[in-house]
Amino acid sequence: MNRIQKIMEIEHFKELTPIQKAVVERSNPNRDLIGISSTGSGKSHAFFMSIFNKIDLESDEVQAVIFAPTRELAYQLYERCKKISDAFNVKVKLITGGMERTTANIQAQIVIGTPGRMKDLFIEENVLRLDTAKIMIIDETDMTLEFGFLEDIDMILSHMDKKIQLMVFSATVPQGLQPFLKKYLYNPEIIQISTDEDYQSDVQHILISCKHKSYKERLLDVLPCINPYVCLIFANTTKEASEIATFLREHNYQLVELHGGLESRERYKAIKEIQSQKKSYIVASDVASRGIDLEGITHVISCGFPKDLNFYVHRAGRTGRVDRDGVCIALYQEKDQSAIKSLEKKGIHFESKDIRNHQIVDVKPKKQTKKENPFEQDIKKIKNKKTKVKPNYEKRQNEEIERMKKKKRREMIKNDIKRQKKERAIQKQKEKQ
Repeated sequence: MNRIQKIMEIEHFKELTPIQKAVVERSNPNRDLIGISSTGSGKSHAFFMSIFNKIDLESDEVQAVIFAPTRELAYQLYERCKKISDAFNVKVKLITGGMERTTANIQAQIVIGTPGRMKDLFIEENVLRLDTAKIMIIDETDMTLEFGFLEDIDMILSHMDKKIQLMVFSATVPQGLQPFLKKYLYNPEIIQISTDEDYQSDVQHILISCKHKSYKERLLDVLPCINPYVCLIFANTTKEASEIATFLREHNYQLVELHGGLESRERYKAIKEIQSQKKSYIVASDVASRGIDLEGITHVISCGFPKDLNFYVHRAGRTGRVDRDGVCIALYQEKDQSAIKSLEKKGIHFESKDIRNHQIVDVKPKKQTKKENPFEQDIKKIKNKKTKVKPNYEKRQNEEIERMKKKKRREMIKNDIKRQKKERAIQKQKEKQ
Protein backbone atom coordinates (compact mmCIF):
# COMPACT_ATOMS: atom_id res chain seq x y z
CA MET A 1 0.00 0.00 0.00
CA ASN A 2 1.46 3.41 -0.98
CA ARG A 3 1.29 6.41 1.33
CA ILE A 4 -1.63 8.12 -0.46
CA GLN A 5 -3.76 4.98 -0.14
CA LYS A 6 -2.81 4.69 3.52
CA ILE A 7 -3.93 8.30 4.17
CA MET A 8 -7.23 7.60 2.38
CA GLU A 9 -7.70 4.55 4.58
CA ILE A 10 -6.91 6.56 7.76
CA GLU A 11 -9.40 9.26 6.79
CA HIS A 12 -11.98 6.78 5.40
CA PHE A 13 -11.92 8.46 1.97
CA LYS A 14 -13.64 6.47 -0.77
CA GLU A 15 -12.25 8.75 -3.48
CA LEU A 16 -10.20 11.92 -3.85
CA THR A 17 -11.82 15.30 -4.38
CA PRO A 18 -10.96 17.14 -7.65
CA ILE A 19 -8.32 19.36 -5.98
CA GLN A 20 -6.75 16.38 -4.19
CA LYS A 21 -6.67 14.29 -7.36
CA ALA A 22 -5.15 17.14 -9.41
CA VAL A 23 -2.41 17.82 -6.81
CA VAL A 24 -1.52 14.17 -6.19
CA GLU A 25 -1.39 13.20 -9.87
CA ARG A 26 0.81 16.08 -11.04
CA SER A 27 3.37 15.10 -13.66
CA ASN A 28 6.07 17.06 -11.79
CA PRO A 29 5.35 16.87 -8.03
CA ASN A 30 8.42 19.02 -7.25
CA ARG A 31 7.20 22.07 -9.17
CA ASP A 32 5.89 25.14 -7.32
CA LEU A 33 2.09 25.21 -7.15
CA ILE A 34 -0.85 27.58 -6.86
CA GLY A 35 -3.96 25.63 -5.87
CA ILE A 36 -7.27 27.47 -6.18
CA SER A 37 -10.57 25.95 -5.06
CA SER A 38 -13.47 26.93 -2.88
CA THR A 39 -13.88 26.43 0.85
CA GLY A 40 -14.72 22.83 1.71
CA SER A 41 -13.13 21.27 -1.39
CA GLY A 42 -10.39 19.35 0.46
CA LYS A 43 -7.33 21.59 -0.03
CA SER A 44 -5.70 20.69 3.31
CA HIS A 45 -5.62 16.97 2.60
CA ALA A 46 -4.27 17.74 -0.88
CA PHE A 47 -1.12 19.27 0.59
CA PHE A 48 -0.90 16.73 3.44
CA MET A 49 -0.76 13.99 0.83
CA SER A 50 2.01 15.83 -1.03
CA ILE A 51 4.04 16.26 2.17
CA PHE A 52 3.71 12.68 3.44
CA ASN A 53 4.46 11.31 -0.02
CA LYS A 54 7.86 13.07 0.06
CA ILE A 55 8.90 13.06 3.70
CA ASP A 56 12.03 11.18 4.70
CA LEU A 57 10.97 9.02 7.63
CA GLU A 58 14.64 8.46 8.64
CA SER A 59 15.45 12.17 9.04
CA ASP A 60 14.44 14.07 12.19
CA GLU A 61 15.08 17.58 10.82
CA VAL A 62 12.30 19.98 9.77
CA GLN A 63 11.21 18.97 6.28
CA ALA A 64 7.90 20.77 5.81
CA VAL A 65 6.50 24.07 7.07
CA ILE A 66 2.78 24.90 6.93
CA PHE A 67 1.59 28.47 7.53
CA ALA A 68 -1.98 29.31 8.57
CA PRO A 69 -3.32 32.87 9.01
CA THR A 70 -5.16 32.24 12.30
CA ARG A 71 -4.50 30.25 15.46
CA GLU A 72 -7.80 28.45 15.00
CA LEU A 73 -6.91 27.26 11.51
CA ALA A 74 -3.39 26.30 12.59
CA TYR A 75 -4.86 24.23 15.42
CA GLN A 76 -7.33 22.54 13.06
CA LEU A 77 -4.53 21.68 10.61
CA TYR A 78 -2.36 20.37 13.45
CA GLU A 79 -5.12 18.09 14.78
CA ARG A 80 -5.80 16.72 11.31
CA CYS A 81 -2.09 16.27 10.51
CA LYS A 82 -1.45 14.58 13.88
CA LYS A 83 -3.96 11.89 13.01
CA ILE A 84 -1.99 11.07 9.84
CA SER A 85 1.49 11.58 11.31
CA ASP A 86 0.86 9.13 14.15
CA ALA A 87 0.24 6.40 11.58
CA PHE A 88 3.59 7.16 9.88
CA ASN A 89 5.47 7.82 13.16
CA VAL A 90 6.24 11.39 12.01
CA LYS A 91 6.76 14.23 14.50
CA VAL A 92 4.55 17.30 14.01
CA LYS A 93 4.70 20.53 16.05
CA LEU A 94 2.15 23.34 16.50
CA ILE A 95 3.53 26.87 16.96
CA THR A 96 1.20 29.86 17.40
CA GLY A 97 1.00 33.06 19.41
CA GLY A 98 -0.50 32.73 22.87
CA MET A 99 1.33 29.48 23.60
CA GLU A 100 3.79 29.25 26.47
CA ARG A 101 7.28 30.38 25.48
CA THR A 102 10.10 27.88 25.70
CA THR A 103 13.84 28.13 25.24
CA ALA A 104 14.20 24.45 24.44
CA ASN A 105 15.18 23.51 20.91
CA ILE A 106 11.89 23.02 19.05
CA GLN A 107 12.26 20.42 16.31
CA ALA A 108 9.83 18.27 14.37
CA GLN A 109 9.62 16.88 10.85
CA ILE A 110 6.50 18.95 10.12
CA VAL A 111 5.90 22.37 11.68
CA ILE A 112 2.48 24.03 11.56
CA GLY A 113 1.80 27.53 12.85
CA THR A 114 1.10 31.21 12.40
CA PRO A 115 3.64 33.40 10.54
CA GLY A 116 4.37 35.87 13.37
CA ARG A 117 5.23 33.30 16.02
CA MET A 118 7.24 31.19 13.55
CA LYS A 119 9.27 34.26 12.58
CA ASP A 120 10.01 35.08 16.24
CA LEU A 121 11.27 31.57 17.06
CA PHE A 122 13.19 31.14 13.80
CA ILE A 123 14.81 34.56 13.35
CA GLU A 124 14.58 36.45 16.65
CA GLU A 125 15.04 33.68 19.23
CA ASN A 126 16.88 31.16 17.02
CA VAL A 127 15.28 28.12 18.68
CA LEU A 128 13.45 26.80 15.61
CA ARG A 129 15.37 25.49 12.57
CA LEU A 130 13.20 26.06 9.51
CA ASP A 131 16.05 26.45 7.03
CA THR A 132 16.27 22.66 6.56
CA ALA A 133 12.72 22.50 5.13
CA LYS A 134 12.30 21.27 1.55
CA ILE A 135 8.65 22.24 1.16
CA MET A 136 6.57 25.19 2.40
CA ILE A 137 2.78 25.42 2.33
CA ILE A 138 0.84 28.67 2.72
CA ASP A 139 -2.79 27.83 3.45
CA GLU A 140 -5.61 30.37 2.89
CA THR A 141 -3.15 32.70 1.18
CA ASP A 142 -5.73 35.38 0.38
CA MET A 143 -6.62 35.59 4.06
CA THR A 144 -2.91 35.71 4.97
CA LEU A 145 -2.56 38.72 2.67
CA GLU A 146 -5.67 40.38 4.10
CA PHE A 147 -4.37 40.05 7.68
CA GLY A 148 -0.97 41.48 6.73
CA PHE A 149 1.05 38.33 7.52
CA LEU A 150 2.82 38.00 4.16
CA GLU A 151 5.55 40.33 5.47
CA ASP A 152 6.44 37.77 8.15
CA ILE A 153 6.53 34.97 5.57
CA ASP A 154 8.62 37.21 3.29
CA MET A 155 11.19 37.62 6.09
CA ILE A 156 11.23 33.87 6.81
CA LEU A 157 11.73 33.02 3.13
CA SER A 158 14.70 35.39 2.94
CA HIS A 159 16.50 33.01 5.37
CA MET A 160 15.43 29.80 3.60
CA ASP A 161 17.03 27.69 0.88
CA LYS A 162 16.28 29.28 -2.51
CA LYS A 163 15.37 25.85 -3.89
CA ILE A 164 12.54 25.29 -1.39
CA GLN A 165 9.31 24.16 -3.03
CA LEU A 166 6.43 26.58 -2.44
CA MET A 167 2.80 25.57 -2.59
CA VAL A 168 0.09 28.14 -1.96
CA PHE A 169 -3.58 27.23 -1.53
CA SER A 170 -6.45 29.67 -1.56
CA ALA A 171 -10.12 30.13 -2.40
CA THR A 172 -9.26 33.29 -4.36
CA VAL A 173 -6.11 34.97 -5.68
CA PRO A 174 -6.56 38.75 -5.28
CA GLN A 175 -4.45 41.20 -7.27
CA GLY A 176 -2.52 42.22 -4.14
CA LEU A 177 -1.10 38.70 -3.93
CA GLN A 178 0.57 38.81 -7.35
CA PRO A 179 3.84 40.58 -6.32
CA PHE A 180 4.51 37.93 -3.63
CA LEU A 181 3.76 35.06 -6.02
CA LYS A 182 6.04 36.50 -8.74
CA LYS A 183 8.85 37.06 -6.22
CA TYR A 184 8.97 33.59 -4.67
CA LEU A 185 7.26 31.05 -6.97
CA TYR A 186 9.31 29.79 -9.91
CA ASN A 187 7.27 28.80 -12.96
CA PRO A 188 4.38 27.59 -10.78
CA GLU A 189 1.77 25.14 -11.94
CA ILE A 190 -1.71 26.57 -11.49
CA ILE A 191 -4.51 24.20 -10.56
CA GLN A 192 -7.90 25.88 -10.46
CA ILE A 193 -11.00 23.89 -9.66
CA SER A 194 -14.15 25.61 -10.90
CA THR A 195 -17.27 25.82 -8.77
CA ASP A 196 -18.96 23.18 -10.94
CA GLU A 197 -16.18 20.70 -10.17
CA ASP A 198 -16.13 21.35 -6.42
CA TYR A 199 -16.72 18.23 -4.38
CA GLN A 200 -19.60 19.77 -2.49
CA SER A 201 -23.28 18.92 -2.40
CA ASP A 202 -25.98 21.46 -2.99
CA VAL A 203 -26.45 24.03 -0.26
CA GLN A 204 -29.97 25.39 0.08
CA HIS A 205 -29.89 29.17 0.52
CA ILE A 206 -32.88 30.50 2.47
CA LEU A 207 -33.82 34.14 3.00
CA ILE A 208 -35.84 35.07 6.09
CA SER A 209 -36.80 38.68 6.70
CA CYS A 210 -36.20 40.09 10.19
CA LYS A 211 -39.19 42.42 9.67
CA HIS A 212 -39.28 44.71 12.71
CA LYS A 213 -36.88 42.56 14.77
CA SER A 214 -33.10 42.58 15.26
CA TYR A 215 -30.98 39.68 13.98
CA LYS A 216 -30.63 38.15 17.43
CA GLU A 217 -34.38 38.45 18.15
CA ARG A 218 -35.18 36.80 14.83
CA LEU A 219 -32.80 33.96 15.74
CA LEU A 220 -35.16 33.05 18.59
CA ASP A 221 -37.88 32.48 15.96
CA VAL A 222 -35.62 30.45 13.64
CA LEU A 223 -33.78 28.11 16.02
CA PRO A 224 -36.89 26.22 17.27
CA CYS A 225 -37.74 25.48 13.62
CA ILE A 226 -34.56 23.55 12.86
CA ASN A 227 -33.06 20.39 14.31
CA PRO A 228 -29.34 20.73 13.57
CA TYR A 229 -26.54 18.35 14.32
CA VAL A 230 -24.29 21.42 14.43
CA CYS A 231 -25.49 24.93 13.61
CA LEU A 232 -22.92 27.64 12.87
CA ILE A 233 -24.21 31.19 13.47
CA PHE A 234 -22.22 34.02 11.88
CA ALA A 235 -22.14 37.67 12.90
CA ASN A 236 -20.45 40.47 10.94
CA THR A 237 -18.32 41.80 13.80
CA THR A 238 -16.69 40.54 16.98
CA LYS A 239 -19.02 42.77 19.02
CA GLU A 240 -22.14 41.39 17.31
CA ALA A 241 -20.94 37.80 17.82
CA SER A 242 -20.41 38.46 21.53
CA GLU A 243 -23.84 40.11 21.88
CA ILE A 244 -25.61 37.28 20.04
CA ALA A 245 -23.85 34.64 22.16
CA THR A 246 -24.80 36.43 25.40
CA PHE A 247 -28.39 36.90 24.20
CA LEU A 248 -28.82 33.22 23.28
CA ARG A 249 -27.31 32.05 26.58
CA GLU A 250 -29.85 34.24 28.39
CA HIS A 251 -32.50 32.26 26.53
CA ASN A 252 -31.01 28.92 27.68
CA TYR A 253 -29.09 27.96 24.53
CA GLN A 254 -25.90 25.99 25.18
CA LEU A 255 -23.31 27.20 22.69
CA VAL A 256 -19.65 27.73 21.85
CA GLU A 257 -18.47 31.29 21.21
CA LEU A 258 -15.53 31.85 18.85
CA HIS A 259 -14.25 35.23 17.66
CA GLY A 260 -11.26 37.56 17.83
CA GLY A 261 -12.49 39.22 21.01
CA LEU A 262 -11.69 36.17 23.13
CA GLU A 263 -8.40 35.67 24.96
CA SER A 264 -6.03 33.01 23.56
CA ARG A 265 -6.91 30.46 26.24
CA GLU A 266 -10.63 31.03 25.65
CA ARG A 267 -10.17 30.50 21.92
CA TYR A 268 -8.28 27.23 22.42
CA LYS A 269 -10.95 26.10 24.87
CA ALA A 270 -13.63 26.98 22.29
CA ILE A 271 -11.83 24.98 19.58
CA LYS A 272 -11.63 21.94 21.87
CA GLU A 273 -15.32 22.26 22.69
CA ILE A 274 -16.11 22.43 18.97
CA GLN A 275 -13.96 19.35 18.31
CA SER A 276 -15.76 17.42 21.05
CA GLN A 277 -19.10 18.17 19.31
CA LYS A 278 -20.93 18.29 22.63
CA LYS A 279 -22.79 21.50 21.75
CA SER A 280 -25.01 22.03 18.75
CA TYR A 281 -24.59 25.79 18.36
CA ILE A 282 -21.47 27.81 17.51
CA VAL A 283 -21.54 31.61 17.32
CA ALA A 284 -18.62 32.94 15.31
CA SER A 285 -17.25 35.95 13.46
CA ASP A 286 -15.79 35.73 9.96
CA VAL A 287 -12.25 35.32 11.30
CA ALA A 288 -13.38 31.80 12.22
CA SER A 289 -15.32 31.10 9.02
CA ARG A 290 -12.06 30.12 7.36
CA GLY A 291 -10.68 28.32 10.41
CA ILE A 292 -13.45 25.92 11.34
CA ASP A 293 -13.39 22.61 9.52
CA LEU A 294 -15.85 20.48 11.41
CA GLU A 295 -17.80 17.52 10.13
CA GLY A 296 -21.51 17.49 10.84
CA ILE A 297 -22.37 21.18 10.30
CA THR A 298 -25.89 20.80 8.96
CA HIS A 299 -26.99 24.44 9.23
CA VAL A 300 -25.34 27.83 8.81
CA ILE A 301 -27.18 31.00 9.84
CA SER A 302 -25.88 34.32 8.58
CA CYS A 303 -27.01 37.33 10.60
CA GLY A 304 -26.96 39.85 7.79
CA PHE A 305 -24.29 39.95 5.09
CA PRO A 306 -20.56 40.77 5.38
CA LYS A 307 -19.07 43.75 3.51
CA ASP A 308 -16.93 41.36 1.48
CA LEU A 309 -19.58 39.10 -0.01
CA ASN A 310 -16.98 36.38 -0.64
CA PHE A 311 -17.17 35.77 3.09
CA TYR A 312 -20.84 34.86 2.70
CA VAL A 313 -19.73 32.12 0.29
CA HIS A 314 -17.14 30.96 2.84
CA ARG A 315 -19.85 30.90 5.53
CA ALA A 316 -22.12 28.78 3.35
CA GLY A 317 -19.14 26.51 2.55
CA ARG A 318 -19.02 25.36 6.17
CA THR A 319 -22.03 23.13 5.46
CA GLY A 320 -22.78 20.74 2.59
CA ARG A 321 -19.28 19.26 2.93
CA VAL A 322 -18.10 16.22 0.99
CA ASP A 323 -21.22 14.94 -0.72
CA ARG A 324 -23.67 16.03 1.98
CA ASP A 325 -26.53 18.50 1.78
CA GLY A 326 -26.61 21.65 3.88
CA VAL A 327 -28.84 24.61 4.69
CA CYS A 328 -27.66 28.22 4.81
CA ILE A 329 -30.21 30.62 6.30
CA ALA A 330 -29.66 34.35 5.80
CA LEU A 331 -31.52 36.68 8.13
CA TYR A 332 -31.89 40.02 6.37
CA GLN A 333 -33.10 43.55 6.90
CA GLU A 334 -34.04 46.22 4.35
CA LYS A 335 -30.41 47.45 4.25
CA ASP A 336 -29.29 44.01 2.99
CA GLN A 337 -31.22 44.13 -0.30
CA SER A 338 -28.24 45.27 -2.40
CA ALA A 339 -26.08 42.44 -1.00
CA ILE A 340 -28.79 39.91 -1.86
CA LYS A 341 -29.02 41.20 -5.44
CA SER A 342 -25.22 41.07 -5.84
CA LEU A 343 -25.09 37.45 -4.63
CA GLU A 344 -27.95 36.49 -6.95
CA LYS A 345 -25.96 37.94 -9.86
CA LYS A 346 -23.09 35.68 -8.80
CA GLY A 347 -25.36 32.67 -9.23
CA ILE A 348 -26.69 32.03 -5.72
CA HIS A 349 -30.35 31.08 -5.77
CA PHE A 350 -32.22 32.24 -2.67
CA GLU A 351 -35.55 30.84 -1.54
CA SER A 352 -37.71 33.33 0.35
CA LYS A 353 -39.23 31.80 3.48
CA ASP A 354 -41.13 32.92 6.57
CA ILE A 355 -41.92 31.44 9.97
CA ARG A 356 -45.45 30.41 10.90
CA ASN A 357 -46.49 28.16 13.79
CA HIS A 358 -42.83 27.34 14.55
CA GLN A 359 -42.22 26.14 10.99
CA ILE A 360 -40.22 27.58 8.10
CA VAL A 361 -42.67 27.95 5.24
CA ASP A 362 -42.62 29.31 1.69
CA VAL A 363 -43.45 32.96 1.15
CA LYS A 364 -46.34 33.21 -1.28
CA PRO A 365 -45.58 35.79 -3.97
CA LYS A 366 -47.92 38.75 -3.92
CA LYS A 367 -50.42 38.61 -6.73
CA GLN A 368 -50.09 41.64 -8.96
CA THR A 369 -53.66 42.60 -9.71
CA LYS A 370 -54.08 44.22 -13.06
CA LYS A 371 -55.70 47.62 -12.75
CA GLU A 372 -59.09 47.41 -14.40
CA ASN A 373 -59.66 49.74 -17.32
CA PRO A 374 -63.17 51.24 -16.85
CA PHE A 375 -63.58 51.54 -20.60
CA GLU A 376 -62.29 48.05 -21.51
CA GLN A 377 -65.66 46.40 -22.13
CA ASP A 378 -66.96 49.29 -24.24
CA ILE A 379 -63.74 49.38 -26.31
CA LYS A 380 -64.12 45.66 -27.01
CA LYS A 381 -67.72 46.21 -28.20
CA ILE A 382 -66.63 48.94 -30.60
CA LYS A 383 -63.73 46.88 -31.99
CA ASN A 384 -65.91 43.76 -32.37
CA LYS A 385 -68.58 45.53 -34.44
CA LYS A 386 -69.15 43.72 -37.72
CA THR A 387 -68.78 46.48 -40.28
CA LYS A 388 -67.43 46.59 -43.77
CA VAL A 389 -63.81 47.69 -43.98
CA LYS A 390 -63.80 51.19 -45.50
CA PRO A 391 -61.01 53.77 -46.06
CA ASN A 392 -59.84 55.36 -42.79
CA TYR A 393 -61.56 52.51 -40.90
CA GLU A 394 -59.09 52.47 -38.01
CA LYS A 395 -59.14 56.27 -37.71
CA ARG A 396 -62.94 56.31 -37.46
CA GLN A 397 -62.88 53.47 -34.94
CA ASN A 398 -60.38 55.35 -32.74
CA GLU A 399 -62.51 58.52 -32.95
CA GLU A 400 -65.54 56.53 -31.81
CA ILE A 401 -63.54 55.12 -28.89
CA GLU A 402 -62.45 58.64 -27.86
CA ARG A 403 -66.08 59.89 -28.02
CA MET A 404 -67.14 56.93 -25.87
CA LYS A 405 -64.38 57.68 -23.33
CA LYS A 406 -65.38 61.36 -23.07
CA LYS A 407 -69.03 60.39 -22.58
CA LYS A 408 -68.12 57.84 -19.91
CA ARG A 409 -65.84 60.32 -18.12
CA ARG A 410 -68.65 62.92 -18.02
CA GLU A 411 -71.01 60.31 -16.59
CA MET A 412 -68.40 59.31 -13.97
CA ILE A 413 -67.89 62.96 -12.97
CA LYS A 414 -71.67 63.57 -12.73
CA ASN A 415 -72.13 60.44 -10.63
CA ASP A 416 -69.24 61.49 -8.37
CA ILE A 417 -70.77 64.95 -7.89
CA LYS A 418 -74.16 63.38 -7.05
CA ARG A 419 -72.46 61.06 -4.54
CA GLN A 420 -70.63 63.95 -2.84
CA LYS A 421 -73.90 66.04 -2.66
CA LYS A 422 -75.71 63.09 -1.16
CA GLU A 423 -72.94 62.57 1.45
CA ARG A 424 -72.98 66.28 2.37
CA ALA A 425 -76.80 66.20 2.72
CA ILE A 426 -76.59 63.18 5.01
CA GLN A 427 -73.87 64.89 7.07
CA LYS A 428 -75.98 68.08 7.46
CA GLN A 429 -78.97 66.01 8.49
CA LYS A 430 -76.86 64.33 11.21
CA GLU A 431 -75.60 67.73 12.43
CA LYS A 432 -79.19 69.04 12.79
CA GLN A 433 -80.10 66.02 14.87
